[in-house]
Amino acid sequence: MKLRKLYVLTFAITCCHMVAQAQTSADQVLMTVAGKNITKSEFEAIYHKNNNKSASADSKSLQDYLELFINFKLKVREAEELGLDTVAAFKNELEGYRKQLAAPYLTDNEVNDMLLKEAYDRMKKDVRASHILIKCDAAALPKDTLIAFNKAIAARNRILKGEDFSKVARELSEDPSAKDNGGDLGYFTSMQMVYTFETAAFNAETNKVSMPVRTRFGYHIILKTDERPNQGQITVAHIMVKTPQKDAAVKDTSKTDPKAKIDEMYAKIKAGADFAEMAKQFSDDKGSAKKGGELPMFGTGRMVIEFEKAAFALKNDGDMSMPIQTQYGWHIIKRLSKKELGSFDELKPELKAKIGKDSRSQNGKESMIAKIKKQYNFKENLKLRDEFVKVMDTTFFDAKWKHEAAAKLNKDALFSIGEKTYSQKDFAMYLENHQSKRAKTDFTLLVKDMYKEFVNESCLGYEESKLASKYPEFKALLQEYRDGILLFDLTDKNVWSKAVKDTTGLKAFYEENKSKYMWDTRAEATVYKCATEKVAVDVRKMLKDKAKKKYTNDDILKAINKDSQLNLNIETGKYSKGDNDIVDKFEWKKGLSANSTVDKQVVFVDFENIIAPTNKSIAEAKGLITADYQNYLEKQWIASLRNKYQFSVDKAVLSTVK
Repeated sequence: MKLRKLYVLTFAITCCHMVAQAQTSADQVLMTVAGKNITKSEFEAIYHKNNNKSASADSKSLQDYLELFINFKLKVREAEELGLDTVAAFKNELEGYRKQLAAPYLTDNEVNDMLLKEAYDRMKKDVRASHILIKCDAAALPKDTLIAFNKAIAARNRILKGEDFSKVARELSEDPSAKDNGGDLGYFTSMQMVYTFETAAFNAETNKVSMPVRTRFGYHIILKTDERPNQGQITVAHIMVKTPQKDAAVKDTSKTDPKAKIDEMYAKIKAGADFAEMAKQFSDDKGSAKKGGELPMFGTGRMVIEFEKAAFALKNDGDMSMPIQTQYGWHIIKRLSKKELGSFDELKPELKAKIGKDSRSQNGKESMIAKIKKQYNFKENLKLRDEFVKVMDTTFFDAKWKHEAAAKLNKDALFSIGEKTYSQKDFAMYLENHQSKRAKTDFTLLVKDMYKEFVNESCLGYEESKLASKYPEFKALLQEYRDGILLFDLTDKNVWSKAVKDTTGLKAFYEENKSKYMWDTRAEATVYKCATEKVAVDVRKMLKDKAKKKYTNDDILKAINKDSQLNLNIETGKYSKGDNDIVDKFEWKKGLSANSTVDKQVVFVDFENIIAPTNKSIAEAKGLITADYQNYLEKQWIASLRNKYQFSVDKAVLSTVK
């Protein structure tokens, strides 16, 4: 549904954007749709934009697009006629998009560029640091903050007097991992820690104990123990043998020993077996197995620590690790290639996205607020703010405070920006509407923090109210999203959701078209993959006695894999043509197939049953049937719109479209 909405919005935005840019003052009217004129230049701009054409228009593609465009305009007109643009849900969604569109205008791009450069410069090296955390809530009372700070100082003093950092960390740190790692966080680079902590760690002197550093988690004592050049990025292949997971949704019923299996594969590769072939045959990571075990390139912090450490320890392309264990299972890793840190331009899009989600993004917003205050002559009366300290009470911490408690505070000049003035009553209403259950704190601190939030939101809101008049492209883009949302909501109502909810209509459509939804011939079959011809002979012998001795496939696996976990692999399923390459190799007839060789294994198939073509049930083909039913409903809907609203095309003008 989200992808469908994105498509609809993209179509609408493209159309509206080109319409907004087109010149209409002295242009020929190409068509009239539902009472609105569309000019030739408007349509040409849209047509060539969507079809990537600069040459003369192809008559068929032109006519096809003309029909799509008319349908689009008719749907938007119908949405307006039905009043969908007045519905609360529509208004809320449009407001959400407006906020997103406004965001780039409400931050200081110069500061953002500085943050990008800073992050990239820091990424040129990895830092290793240990820390001791003394927790302290961001909204803690001053006395509690002081207690936490003093605890951090006391921990620092013990280390300065000669105690081992890790010993003190295990004893005092409130980071649970410190019990095991002594506070050692390992190596990290930019964008992997909260910004304040990152800045302190990167700016610290090696082997010097820092003063307490405040983050949203509390106070940290930081000891930078090492720094090194960025490791770059590495591409590896791996072979994985999964270990059983206690909480896995699908239970592993295999009788194999993961450690024994990985050790056996490692020995075979060391003896000359091809790594990629072994990965294809035996790796439990099916996604990478098809590529000989190859994984996407990664850098520091992208893999679990054991895997990353083993991978970057490989010095040369082609080097292979011994079996190593992670939370996912056992791995053998082979280095394929390595490259150094990418250029700033290469990494800029990724860094920009990360910074947008990081606390450091507040720097750009705060700088923008300062500019807004200066541009619009911001003025405030802090004495009027401080009067709120006397009217606050503990009900605020339970989210039960009422603005009537500040009824006597009714002065209008709390602060002003541009022509807009905010009163004490406005702030009282803000306090009531933005309270939440929280830890108790000092009322003076509370009022200052809430007032700052109120001022910041008001300044940004004021600038946001000016965007449409200051930036025509913002106004046009907002209109584009409006039409796109209307188009989506109405199409969802008349086509997509209707097809899902109208079970009677769906069933009738299926009955009329059931010949379109057929299973091809299918085979119920079991695939046997044998390491050698001898293994294949032994497996066939057991299969011959299967019914008589009541062997199961698990019995066969246990017997054949007694000496090697790699001797035999068995897969059972119901297959159509194209589902399984090995099944497709053989003639589909009941019984055992002949042997064949695939990836240096001897394979054969037991065809247990051949199922003739049959109709798929609604449940078996529901996705396809629903999609076809939606197309049917949309055609009917468009036909009704074309009957309801008048539209016309000037064929003479159309013939001049290029």
